[in-house]
Amino acid sequence: MYKNLNLILIGLVAMLTPSFMPFESLSATNPVDLRAHTGLKHPTFVKIQEKEAAELKSPDGNVIFSIQNNLSDLSYSVTYKNKALVAKSSLSLDFLESGYFGKNIDMASPQINEIDEVYDLIVGKNKRVRNHCMEMIVPLTEQTSFHRHINLIIRVFNDGIAFRYEFPKQEQWKSYCMSDENSNFNLTGNPTVLTLFRSGFTTSHEGLYTRLAYNEIKEDTLMDLPALFDFHGIYMAITEAALSDYAGMYLNKHNGVICSKLSPLPDQNIVRVKADLPHKTPWRVMLISDRLGDLFESNILTSLNEPCKIKDISFIKPGKTTFPWWNGTVVSDTTIVLGNNFETNKYYIDFCSKNGLEYHSVVEQGGHEWYVNNGANYQPGTEFDVTCPVDGLDMQKVCDYAKSQGVGIRVWTHWSALYPKLEEAFTLYQKWGIQGLMVDFMDRDDQQMVNIQTEILQRAAAHHLHIQFHGAYKPTGLQRTFPNEFTREGTLNYEVNKWAKLITPDHDLNVIFTRLLAGATDYHLGGFRAVPDDKFVVKYIKPVMMGTRCHMLAMYVVLESYLGMVCDFPEAYENQPGFDYIKRIPTVWDETKVIGAEISKYITFARRKDSDWYIGTVTNNESRDVMVSLDFLSAGNYLAEIYTDSPECKSNPNLLVKEIRSLTSKDNLNLHLASGGGEVIYLHKK
Repeated sequence: MYKNLNLILIGLVAMLTPSFMPFESLSATNPVDLRAHTGLKHPTFVKIQEKEAAELKSPDGNVIFSIQNNLSDLSYSVTYKNKALVAKSSLSLDFLESGYFGKNIDMASPQINEIDEVYDLIVGKNKRVRNHCMEMIVPLTEQTSFHRHINLIIRVFNDGIAFRYEFPKQEQWKSYCMSDENSNFNLTGNPTVLTLFRSGFTTSHEGLYTRLAYNEIKEDTLMDLPALFDFHGIYMAITEAALSDYAGMYLNKHNGVICSKLSPLPDQNIVRVKADLPHKTPWRVMLISDRLGDLFESNILTSLNEPCKIKDISFIKPGKTTFPWWNGTVVSDTTIVLGNNFETNKYYIDFCSKNGLEYHSVVEQGGHEWYVNNGANYQPGTEFDVTCPVDGLDMQKVCDYAKSQGVGIRVWTHWSALYPKLEEAFTLYQKWGIQGLMVDFMDRDDQQMVNIQTEILQRAAAHHLHIQFHGAYKPTGLQRTFPNEFTREGTLNYEVNKWAKLITPDHDLNVIFTRLLAGATDYHLGGFRAVPDDKFVVKYIKPVMMGTRCHMLAMYVVLESYLGMVCDFPEAYENQPGFDYIKRIPTVWDETKVIGAEISKYITFARRKDSDWYIGTVTNNESRDVMVSLDFLSAGNYLAEIYTDSPECKSNPNLLVKEIRSLTSKDNLNLHLASGGGEVIYLHKK
């Protein structure tokens, strides 16, 4: 249970400097009890005349968040293993109706709690998660005529820090319009930055990443989240968690300091958030470690979200899906008349049934949606109806046949065509037997769009539908609350191979070290026709790939997504080496580990489902040798299927070598990865 920390008042001690001076730790009054909130470990509050300061340490003592308040400034700083990462950084809020909140603030005695609980994720990179952190609730009261009261909540984990504002219900302040949040990150030194620069707030969050020194970042340029900062051996990623009824956050370097920038509400550029009290902001998150793998293994984002709100979860069945739009809805059966019809969909349903793929996606054929729409380029026109299939498509017949074959049906929709008929459409989809859908072209993360996406998830859950968001902002851990959110796009990915030569193995690695840190990453996986770089030609039908076949296989392990795409046409997989790995691989995991990593160069993931392990390594356009230690395995003998790049893959990148070996936890594997290559391993106990 929560226990208040008594205020420690310091008398007039002339020798004390204005800076914060930490106190010696005290033992907890109660032992840690999993699934419970237990007692305080550190007294942290100091009041010295007009200055107030407090600090909060992680359970292992390595991460420290310090806060200081005086009449003119509320600020914080962050250290990791005694190294300053974030120097004095101001915190304030701007409101249209009542002005600036950040000066003349009284900081009352903080309440400190230790949180130590275990919870299960329905979809995720780990099934069982321990949420262990120290929490500090800092009451802030304005000493002005407005007399507003806001709580600053800080949580410090062994692998990072999160803070948010909570606006409790109060008599003189009923609602607010926020123009700026002003959460600053005054980074020390000159870290190397990997980030996605944006030109504005209206964005699909797709682009090429840039790696540069912090002092080379152009002032007043938006950076998308997550962004990764390398303090020359200590790593920090900045992102957000529990984005709900609020605007999405970006970063912006201004006067040498990283500051938050919120997406404005539509059709203006002043108001960011409108809310009635009580209300709260998302968590501002800093993932921190001197081991890169810890940032990927961290569960901070889901731990900062509320538990599952869906009562009946029986319909939530992650898996793999076709997405025929990517390959051009190619069929090898010449007797089929192509189109949005039963026969074309039957062809793909039979492919799914034969190969154990859980879903087939009904998208479009010949550049036209499956539903009535007189618009162009998938945009709703003057007449559109997501409840009315085009002529020749009997959706009930398609769903009934798929069900008879043990395959689920999914559909694609433009969000602005779906949203006006949300309840009507979902009711009909459930009646037909549709099990999920892709909602596309969101392209915003203002408060209105954030709320629309939340509403879509809520209504979809009521009708037993899962959701795949495209043209959408990064995940914020909400899949803990709404596990029917299977994946999100928000990346420039292999769909682009249909119209440009941009998605190289180098780009894949940059995406992994940024966007993947936030969670599920939809990436149009499964292209099985790789060509050497100098042979790549843009093709809208039957597009080809850069990188090796093993690189593609490994992306299924490395990327987190609870709805893995199998995008190529059925004939492209027939009798092809490596397809057995795709058919077998799960999309949700019991345990995830990162064995080795170097920013933008390579990474090795090991993921466990039940007692089986799947290992995948991807490299950039440089060839390299990697050592894969198996010391994470439990005792016993394992049979390993090892897929590596063929020595001839330079001329034919689809070639791979498959080897069967007996291995134990004492073994190390030395593997060679070709340029743009990879390796995958499937381990199961004998």
